[in-house]
Amino acid sequence: MPDLELVTQSIARNTKRLRQARDFSLDMLAARAGVSRGMLIQIEQARTNPSIGTLVRVADALGVSIAQLLDYSDTPAVRITPAEESVALWSTEAGSEGRLLGGTEAPGPLELWSWRLMPGEGHDSEPHPPGTAELVRVDEGELTLLLDGRAYTVPTGATAHFESHVAHGYHNRGGTPVRITLVVSVPPAQ
Repeated sequence: MPDLELVTQSIARNTKRLRQARDFSLDMLAARAGVSRGMLIQIEQARTNPSIGTLVRVADALGVSIAQLLDYSDTPAVRITPAEESVALWSTEAGSEGRLLGGTEAPGPLELWSWRLMPGEGHDSEPHPPGTAELVRVDEGELTLLLDGRAYTVPTGATAHFESHVAHGYHNRGGTPVRITLVVSVPPAQ
């Protein structure tokens, strides 16, 4: 169990690092979090032990969990997600699925996916927030990528990247399963 000084120093270091990574001034973060600029200065200089309520407001304004503010590790964390702990967020009876393999929050949400699309199936998505980008690699088969009503063929081994602030979809118009690895990068909260 870390001591209070270590926790206070961790909150200071993480708050300042995350604020700067998002290019927020002290005034911007104070306004977003509903706390005073003076309180943020005290937090970033490790001169106060903020209340849980204040930590929640600051974490929410930064778009992170309280755990990230409290993380007292001074080395980069490595988080390993075993294959059996990945989460299928959509699937069909024919066997198509989208599986979230992992993600991170800094500087904005970044997600790593593994998808399988059975012949004749696909998955469509509504537009994401402006600034969202997707990167897809076709591991097996031939993917039909739909972007704003236009179809693109992406063969095995090829990679496609695009801004996904428009309607888009991933489809298998062939006769064999398609496997893709997908990365989605969402800009930090403004």
